[in-house]
Amino acid sequence: MRPFLLLTLLALSPALRAADLTLVRVWPEWRAAETFAGISEFLTGRENTDGQTIWRSQPAERTGYYFTVRTKTGVAVTGARIELQVLLPGMEQPRTAIFPADLPAGTHVTLAGLTGQDWPGEKTRPLAWHLAVIGLDGTVLASEQSYLWTKPAASVAAPAK
Repeated sequence: MRPFLLLTLLALSPALRAADLTLVRVWPEWRAAETFAGISEFLTGRENTDGQTIWRSQPAERTGYYFTVRTKTGVAVTGARIELQVLLPGMEQPRTAIFPADLPAGTHVTLAGLTGQDWPGEKTRPLAWHLAVIGLDGTVLASEQSYLWTKPAASVAAPAK
């Protein structure tokens, strides 16, 4: 009976169940500042996030390149971070940005934006990117990357003669 009880307690542990975090979708796109403004902001003077979490590398700047991340998890994830690596044209090494990632249970949308001076301009697109949600203990809970983030494996078969 004790092993069953211990296994049940471990199965219900939020730290272990955070491993069920999935990235439903990661959508990179350029956004101008005015796409965030709505009528409620005009009336109240405060940005309306519509329940989404919005992080910007330059908090005072809204214009930039955003990664819209839809997550799904069975339990709330606290103390995590989003680590975003982006390789831009002309760069040999990727640029890294880190954002807090306290995620509620269920589905949630977080926007991680490289804004202001952290993004070269509207016409610039990343060559490759990698996004990871990393737990408080350093464990990668979920990750997604663009097709070009990793080099294709070299073929080991000899060409046919």
